Amino acid sequence: MLDLKLIREQPEKVKALLARRNGNLSIGELIETDRRHRQAQAEWEELNRRSNEISQMFKQGSVPAQDMEPLRAETRQIKRRREGLEALKHDLESALEEIVLSLPNLPDESVPPGVDETANLEVKRWGDLPQIENPRHHWELGAALRVFDFQAGVKLAESRFTVLLENGAYLERALINFMLDAHRLRGYKERFPPILVNRECLVGTGQLPKFEGEFYKCQDDDLYLIPTAEVPLTCLYRQETLPEEELPVYLCGYTPNFRREAGSAGKDTRGYIRQHQFNKVELVKICLPESSDAELEALTRDAEAVLEALGLSYRTCLLCSGDLGFAAAKCYDLEVWFPAQARYREISSCSNCRDFQARRASIKYKPADGGKPRFAHTLNGSGVAVGRCLAAVLENYQRPDGSVKIPDALLPYMGGISEIKPAEAASSTGPG
Repeated sequence: MLDLKLIREQPEKVKALLARRNGNLSIGELIETDRRHRQAQAEWEELNRRSNEISQMFKQGSVPAQDMEPLRAETRQIKRRREGLEALKHDLESALEEIVLSLPNLPDESVPPGVDETANLEVKRWGDLPQIENPRHHWELGAALRVFDFQAGVKLAESRFTVLLENGAYLERALINFMLDAHRLRGYKERFPPILVNRECLVGTGQLPKFEGEFYKCQDDDLYLIPTAEVPLTCLYRQETLPEEELPVYLCGYTPNFRREAGSAGKDTRGYIRQHQFNKVELVKICLPESSDAELEALTRDAEAVLEALGLSYRTCLLCSGDLGFAAAKCYDLEVWFPAQARYREISSCSNCRDFQARRASIKYKPADGGKPRFAHTLNGSGVAVGRCLAAVLENYQRPDGSVKIPDALLPYMGGISEIKPAEAASSTGPG
């Protein structure tokens, strides 16, 4: 949520920053609604002051006889006007909240201008691209190696739900455990939160009301399946004030995640890239405002370290203003190489939300010097998307004979399996 004080004091700056985002965004209605609300509030306070003044005069017995009835009439008039103002204030507060919650975060001044991903700035590239003759797509490999059963997912739910078979289940679980252990060693504390959250958590992190309809909701409860562990991990501190000494907070967590992908019709309909249910290991930081820039660089590095340990070539891109997520002020995307597609695909987004989420979720800290509580800064990033990582491992570690080598970093998690061979897959038993 944007700072209303900043909008009041520097409207032109806010307009200019919002204009850098992709979309026709305006603060004109917000400014006018805020003006009317403050005007109504000022009038209400003045009437309240006058009502108390008259009441005090009667209590003290200082009202002349000839003024008693006019003052009683004035009191009745004040009461009626205050009731009208209270209704007006309520309506204006609701309208103001709706407008404020609809506005995205302001892009950081270091974010490059641009309308879409074509203007993103590549800032790093790591690893040599694997030289694979006639590489096969991960879904082709997955079918031969008993990794995926896409039809079983349709049978059980609908399209873009997938059943992982023996080798796929082993590999996905190995990736999850490897990532959690790697982040624990880098200072993150693991949490396993509920995958159902209330509406307040989604509003607090910026998913609602902007993306209403994108999430799965329980019919009989006001609870939603999470689109990312960012939501519950960040909202562990919703409506809390932390001592400055407890910051920064570093959290990591594995969860399944659920998204309708309503706006992605026709995109990545084949394979394991864009699913309605997918696993992810998420990183969340809550820190002091003055350290959030450095914390974003460190968080991005933590996500990069996962890909490097797995030997997956990737690039890091600084997102342009038009490609930023709703809550992000600055964001790096990590994109991993897919040989069969001969291009990089997103596998992690690492964002600094500054105080945007903290204002919405009321996450504050108490300064050590004893000053008033202030809003903390929040950051989040995938560490990384597990399903996309599995798909990348299949494509990058494929061999000419159709087998896939297990990356060395995953060997301790694979129960003695060092490769997946077509012959082994064919001999496996069970449904699917």
